Amino acid sequence: MNLGKWIGGIIGFMALGPLGALAGIVLGSLFDNISDLSDQTFGKEGQGNGPYGQTGGYDTGRRPYNPYEGQRDSFLFSLLVMASYIIKADGRVMHSEMEFVRQFLRNNFGEIAVQQGETILLRLFDERKRMEMSDPNAFRRTIYDCGRQIAANLSYEERLQMLAFLAQIAKADGHVCPEEIDALKEVAQAMGMTAAEVESLLNLKSDSLEDAYKVLEIDPSATDDEVRAAYRRMALKHHPDKVASLGEDILKAANEKFQRINEAKERIFKARGMK
Repeated sequence: MNLGKWIGGIIGFMALGPLGALAGIVLGSLFDNISDLSDQTFGKEGQGNGPYGQTGGYDTGRRPYNPYEGQRDSFLFSLLVMASYIIKADGRVMHSEMEFVRQFLRNNFGEIAVQQGETILLRLFDERKRMEMSDPNAFRRTIYDCGRQIAANLSYEERLQMLAFLAQIAKADGHVCPEEIDALKEVAQAMGMTAAEVESLLNLKSDSLEDAYKVLEIDPSATDDEVRAAYRRMALKHHPDKVASLGEDILKAANEKFQRINEAKERIFKARGMK
């Protein structure tokens, strides 16, 4: 899939609105800076690691448009937009956070996508700086509007997986500062999700019993029946099959998330002597 088609798919799926406006800014920036790559592809056959080609990639765009690819592209661009807000929540851009995004793109699309994805983020950082020169809250309002647009275009399960990626990005430097937690909760609210879901996703990799309750979004004082009900609820909304259409790499991440939820449940069951 070439650069123009990738961006074009986003605009087509997301229509106009704030995401379309940001995509237009990014599109101009990308063509200004890497126009020599316009004939190259995201994961051209024989080069990429993604799920759609014979060797795991997008082709050059000669085949008919696939609506699942459009959904995936929209998801990825939306992820980068929201990531740009989370990464700079504490006023800094950490190398570890940027490296997580690079690795995510590299695993799916190959090195060209890493270059282009990083260019998108840098351009979004520039746009935030430009907007905030005249109004310190301008970009924050744009992110909220983008979240509302994402909520209208992506399923709840897709948004939940996006929030999981954003939580991982926030934790990439080994510490989540209060500003990043606040930013995650702002994004979650804009996308129609809750602060409890943010806490759950931030504690997925913890091995403590206390955090296991946070993962299941319940209080330690919950009854055994409430614990079982909470696990069933979590298993239903986090089931990996619900994001399978977004690609193998995202499905793999969803499976890992699901496994962490099961591990949290097992810790609670063991501590309570439940079966």
